Amino acid sequence: MINRLTRGRTLTAIAVAGVASVTLAACSSGTSSEESSAASEAPAASEAPAASEAAPEGGAVAVSLITKDSTNPFFVAMQKGAKEAADANGVDLTVGSGKEEGDDAGQIELIENAIAQGQAGILITPMSVNVNDSIAKAREAGLYVIALDTPTDPPDVVDITFATDNCLAGEAIGQWAAGKLGGEKATIAELVIFNDRVVSVDYCRANGFLQGMGIDVPTLEDMSSPAATGTYSTGAGGDYEIVCLEATGANEAGGKTGMENCLAKNPDINVVYTINEPTAFGAISALEAAGKTIGTDVYVVSVDGGLAGVQGVQAGQIQATSQQYPLRMASLGVEAIKTIADGGAAPENTSANGQFFDTGVTLCTEDPQDTVTAAPQESAQYCIDNAWG
Repeated sequence: MINRLTRGRTLTAIAVAGVASVTLAACSSGTSSEESSAASEAPAASEAPAASEAAPEGGAVAVSLITKDSTNPFFVAMQKGAKEAADANGVDLTVGSGKEEGDDAGQIELIENAIAQGQAGILITPMSVNVNDSIAKAREAGLYVIALDTPTDPPDVVDITFATDNCLAGEAIGQWAAGKLGGEKATIAELVIFNDRVVSVDYCRANGFLQGMGIDVPTLEDMSSPAATGTYSTGAGGDYEIVCLEATGANEAGGKTGMENCLAKNPDINVVYTINEPTAFGAISALEAAGKTIGTDVYVVSVDGGLAGVQGVQAGQIQATSQQYPLRMASLGVEAIKTIADGGAAPENTSANGQFFDTGVTLCTEDPQDTVTAAPQESAQYCIDNAWG
């Protein structure tokens, strides 16, 4: 039987091989890559080509990449990967995003644009369940829709998802934190994206983190379902207290404010879970202003693995982060839609639960723990060498 550690390495190798095939099979072609914003107007339905005309014989395959925003380094890297793959494969790529995290309406407008323009497919990091109906409309119109990074809820809203296993990513940093505590009470701050809506990447990372610590999570989709106090069982085990569940918008300013709110509730917090590294850096600012020594008084863990984030691991600011691979997701997505438009086979799921194509995850830390089994552990330098952003 392949254990979870081995499985993580195997899936990463599969995904890398997929990217290699994109590069090796590509031929150079002049490609138009058009920037789009959520505020742009869609052409009138009477003026737009029908979906069946998306890829006429001899014409370029048209694809839209729709991210949550265009400022988060993760999505910037994803856009870069998509553009490079589009250039290599002769794809006419339109790049757009919501104005900010939470802009469901902006993503919906961009989906409508892609439908109206008769494109072949859409790559999207879905904002929330609020975009599900528009995705369904796109598929009904004949567009092949791939979710990147953030699985839809339910998963079959899209044709397929290319993503990190966010539950495993969260689980890995939870296992690390429990191992590092060595039986000490865990006084936990959770800094999430939203606390008023259901977003799979949000609940999967946060509740995955708690499950990694060995804390019971009654309902995976509900970040408020775990008991506020109890015991964790990973490693030596011990007592825990969840002090706060603060919405941050997944950005540095939100991380700072969220951490300040948590410290006001309990200044003895010693484990900080953050949805991503920009949030972590904001939290670190608040912790240092409160006189806390990072890595001694408090451990900060995160998910993403961007260059700034893993440099933060190397510098001792973040103690452990799960690295994912957005360029890989986007590159594979562009290649998949091109292949399908050209009459080739659709991609198949590779994840353990059979619900998505797993693009791999690595735990980046300078202090590996024996308790970590959800992902391979590598040094900060290894993760810097493989970082995006």
